[in-house]
Amino acid sequence: MNKSIALALLVGGAILLIFGIIATDSFSSDVSKFFTGSPTDKAVWMIVGGAAACVAGTVFMVRSGKSA
Repeated sequence: MNKSIALALLVGGAILLIFGIIATDSFSSDVSKFFTGSPTDKAVWMIVGGAAACVAGTVFMVRSGKSA
């Protein structure tokens, strides 16, 4: 895999993580926490997707570094 794609995954994952963390403090997330005890699904999926993209980007970056 190309290093630029791995770097894009890493940066995109970090951005998703940041937006997901910010979304957990939103008004709709507070309402969801009040009634269900957990933040909105959108915030949770942004955090999960961001973490997965960061891990994938890191793995691909390490793999492409060893083969070059």
